[in-house]
Amino acid sequence: MSFNYEKIDHVQLAAPKNEEQTARDFYQGILKFEEIDKPITLKKNGGVWFQAGSVKLHIGVETPFFPAKKAHPAILVNQLKQLREHLISQKVDVIDDDRLPGANRFYIHDPFGNRLEFLEWTE
Repeated sequence: MSFNYEKIDHVQLAAPKNEEQTARDFYQGILKFEEIDKPITLKKNGGVWFQAGSVKLHIGVETPFFPAKKAHPAILVNQLKQLREHLISQKVDVIDDDRLPGANRFYIHDPFGNRLEFLEWTE
């Protein structure tokens, strides 16, 4: 038996309880993702969902909460330099990383301490 994996549908990151507005302020306000509706059956769980192009991030409530400091989504970006400049202008700490051959990339942490990678392939 074989499977035809197509793509990752979404990535879920965790946040503390009652921090949906903080998630909106960061993911929608700073990263410019659009908030998308959660199904009615899942709204009671808390959290908030976002999308930018084909990238979907779900912020779910986790108790007790522990941020993902190593595990992370890696988001492919056109115009990475402009995103980096925007984030710096918004007082987001950018951690540059040149260890991946053929790519420009950096990391940031969301307000909850979750690690996010943004990259642009150069080759």
